[in-house]
Amino acid sequence: MDAEPTDESLMMAYGRGDTGAFEMLYARHRGGLFRYLVRHVRQQALAEEFFQDVWSRLIAARERYRPEAKFTTWLYQIASNRLTDHWRAQGRHGTFVEDGAERAEREPDPSTPDHELSAFEQRRRLQMALEELPPDQREAVLLRLDRELGLEEIAQITGVGRETVKSRLRYAMDKLRARLGSS
Repeated sequence: MDAEPTDESLMMAYGRGDTGAFEMLYARHRGGLFRYLVRHVRQQALAEEFFQDVWSRLIAARERYRPEAKFTTWLYQIASNRLTDHWRAQGRHGTFVEDGAERAEREPDPSTPDHELSAFEQRRRLQMALEELPPDQREAVLLRLDRELGLEEIAQITGVGRETVKSRLRYAMDKLRARLGSS
């Protein structure tokens, strides 16, 4: 049985001119990357623009790529840098919006209207609590919980130390627990 090629080996192959390797990488990561961008910018059109820009930057850097970190860490660092550039140009920080449709797909199909309303209310409360977090804590939570990245990967993406990431996550989770427990 043939093992699936790693993202890193696909990116290296793409750097040598294998367009099929790029197609596999794109198929693996397009959905997650797009959701990440939409959650940060809250506008479909702007997320689509950034999505194209991130892939364009990846294409431009294909020959310089070295697997010093996981491919996903590298890809999301490109996306994070693009978002940072945007927010700096706007003179503000981005905000995270919970994707209700995606969360609904992951939850079991409720059988009663009361259960539906309760689940909707919980998602709405979580969304509001996430929006109240400072941008650096919100980004750490998003990368950890939604993308399931480790502390080292989040540190590389955000450009801060591992202990800073741990601190941001701890403070964010404390705030979320307090906010969601008090509502």
